[in-house]
Amino acid sequence: MRRVFLTVLDGVGAGYLPDADKYGDVGASTIAHVVAKCHPSLPNMAKLGLGQIPTAGYPADPNAVGGYGRAIERSAGKDTTTGHWEISGLRLTKAFPTFPHGFPADFMAKYEAAIGHGTIGNKPASGTVILDELGAEHLATGKPIVYTSADSVFQIACHESLYSCEELYRFCTIAREMLQGDLGVGRVIARPFVGEPGHFTRTPRRRDFSLPPIGETLLDKVKAAGMESLGVGKIEDIFDHQGLTGSNHAAGNPACIEAWLDYMRKDFNGLCFTNLVDYDMAYGHRNDPEGFAKALEYFDQKLPEIQSLMGNEDLLIITADHGCDPTFPGTDHTREHIPLLVWHRGMTQACDLGTRDTYADIAATCAEWLGLPDRFNATSFANLLK
Repeated sequence: MRRVFLTVLDGVGAGYLPDADKYGDVGASTIAHVVAKCHPSLPNMAKLGLGQIPTAGYPADPNAVGGYGRAIERSAGKDTTTGHWEISGLRLTKAFPTFPHGFPADFMAKYEAAIGHGTIGNKPASGTVILDELGAEHLATGKPIVYTSADSVFQIACHESLYSCEELYRFCTIAREMLQGDLGVGRVIARPFVGEPGHFTRTPRRRDFSLPPIGETLLDKVKAAGMESLGVGKIEDIFDHQGLTGSNHAAGNPACIEAWLDYMRKDFNGLCFTNLVDYDMAYGHRNDPEGFAKALEYFDQKLPEIQSLMGNEDLLIITADHGCDPTFPGTDHTREHIPLLVWHRGMTQACDLGTRDTYADIAATCAEWLGLPDRFNATSFANLLK
């Protein structure tokens, strides 16, 4: 039994990239700033080499055993879809379009006709701020709230007392079908919420509707080889279900970790790809370093259980997809390196993986570990894992 457990700590960046000036992100450093401000206790990640990553800002454990390093994003952009696709071996030469002034009026008119409702909003906004601003009007008029951000997203927020999640998902499906070509945003996102004016709360029934991957990914290669390709959390949304043999769409870090552990207890050959979204969604975008730090501590406390379920031929890779520095000005993603923490039972020492030239080195490593020939024009670091 040979398995790879690839886990993305969504938004947990490891220091701004050399081209961060193009994105207004010079100075961002998610892990280091959370560590400096909140001093989380992360001894189990430190045992894998977290402190040896130079831009992580965490004290080094001299007895660390694991592979450690960071990777550079070569794709244009800093969003979830772009990061996950590059991790899986698929790089983008052109960034997904963004709409800093909202979506074109002619498109919105066609969209409103298609769903049978007018809309309000149509501007960049924080997801919680726009509920405070427009939630009451939404309840009074029944008009769905449409908004975007610095990322390539078309977001639709509806109160669950007015529209069922199934109806909201229908609105999103229509938007996804219409948003193609020059309007082809990376994701359409359903944002259901509940509560009263002044006390609105988003629910866990969010769903993402991504563009299908524009080429073959690690997931496709694993599935084609007759192995299991399993997704946990929003992986199925990010890849539009492509390349998966099974999925558990758990919501929130604790539920996703438990779903991941359930897969670990099963016998299979192949890949289990997990996204832990709370760092980004609940804390990074909310400028909440304290919550971010506690979520890191929770994951760290679960690591011994995760490692205990690893077989002798299993590989664990912990990484991220971009930054989302909760101490940085604004509420958007940040263009950062992603950390690499890698471990298998046979390791006897700390292994410096350096700064990898592309996130796709992760896909190359997973493929080599699983005995697949694909390298995705990248370089595996499997041979360094002593």
